[in-house]
Amino acid sequence: MIALRCHQEAALAMLRSSLARGKRRPLVQAPTGFGKTRVAAAIVERALAKGKRVLFTVPALSLVNQTVSEFAKLGITQVGVIQGVHELTDPSMPVQVASIQTLMRRTMPDCDIALVDEAHKLFDFYGKWFAEAEHPIIGLSATPWTRGLGKLYDELIIASTTSELIEAGFLSPFRVFAPSHPDLSGVRTVAGDYHEGDLSEAMDNANLVADVVETWKKRGENRPTLCFAVDRAHAKHLQTCFEASGVSTGYIDAYTPRDEREAIAQAFHAGEVKVICNVGCLTTGVDWNVLCIIMARPTKSEMLYTQIIGRGLRTADGKQDCLILDHSDTTLRLGFVTDIRHEQLDDGTARRSSRDERDEPLPKECPSCSFLKPPKVHACPSCGFKPERQSQVESEDGELMEITGAKRTFSMADKVSFYGQLRHYAHSRNYAKGWAYHKYIERFGVAPGGEVHNARLRLPTPATLSWIRSQQIRYAKRSEVQHAVA
Repeated sequence: MIALRCHQEAALAMLRSSLARGKRRPLVQAPTGFGKTRVAAAIVERALAKGKRVLFTVPALSLVNQTVSEFAKLGITQVGVIQGVHELTDPSMPVQVASIQTLMRRTMPDCDIALVDEAHKLFDFYGKWFAEAEHPIIGLSATPWTRGLGKLYDELIIASTTSELIEAGFLSPFRVFAPSHPDLSGVRTVAGDYHEGDLSEAMDNANLVADVVETWKKRGENRPTLCFAVDRAHAKHLQTCFEASGVSTGYIDAYTPRDEREAIAQAFHAGEVKVICNVGCLTTGVDWNVLCIIMARPTKSEMLYTQIIGRGLRTADGKQDCLILDHSDTTLRLGFVTDIRHEQLDDGTARRSSRDERDEPLPKECPSCSFLKPPKVHACPSCGFKPERQSQVESEDGELMEITGAKRTFSMADKVSFYGQLRHYAHSRNYAKGWAYHKYIERFGVAPGGEVHNARLRLPTPATLSWIRSQQIRYAKRSEVQHAVA
């Protein structure tokens, strides 16, 4: 059986619960680096054990072979490929892998369960397929925030969040610098994001491109780096300037041949190529050891931003963090990638941004080193600079009053999160079902009712684990005292 980590097992448990409650189109949200392919393989493995046939779909032809290869590494070898010409074409195999583009032109194969990878990428074809299919269809995505996705899927299962996985050590921490601020005042917005032509003109100028190169040489620490550009001309310009500055640099776009792309990847892994300039094609399906991200492509899209930053958050031996050089002001606009979240699927009605939902302040730029500080952090964690607070309060005579420390209050979101963490902790240790319930009462003095009672499983934060340990120590000490008295 495929071995899973605790957060992956929890995801399967939530999925089984969803299907048991009658949901037929659940969508599992799992951040980049969660191990989504491993979870998918575990779903396939369990289906095969029950004699079921499985259809696994990908949004691009280039991801077919990658999926087959990853499945094979995990022991899933009874795989056929639906494609025009492919050596693994075999309709008798119980697992069929196909691109959506291929399925659109064919009769749908028989299956008992279907998995849709990168489910946030919508195709008109889905409407008819989802309406007619009698079997369950399970979506998988790191960023299931596409408008109208809730019309196809009937439940969002949040397996974990980027913030939770970083705190638990499954994803890499990151640092963000905003070394330059492009003028985007003349760039139009089309379909929710910047107009590519306008954006290319704004970003592909000599000063900005030179700043990208110089900043990397100054702050990049010679790290293996992915540079995300606006379009092909912009990416080529960046590559040329990096090369002229003595930095070995590769280039990849959607038209780069497969063998050339593999050669560039091998050179990147070997350290022969330090920077790869690309245009949108390295946002998914890339499991490389990336220690630096250059954001030279501004975006208003939370999905694109999250996918790009996610390329650098995978952990690796010796990796302490990922360095993000944001030349696009995207982090200042959207917030840290750990702050972006949505609790529900978008059903196509009035759109709400992640910022509307969380109502939290944005990061602030350190005026000394351009490091982006979390909100309400005074001293810069990078350079130690402390801006002087400017008082705008005029003094008046008055009576002195004692200021007492206020007891911390917990929002409903805090309580939902805490109960979800207790449930995850109990599930991972096979505790009795009532354990989380009674621990919640110990913490807040009331039972977890309403919205709290239905909290999803979440990875426990260090603070929650510390609280649990403190309760265990208190219980142990109390038991010792009682035993001594007896």
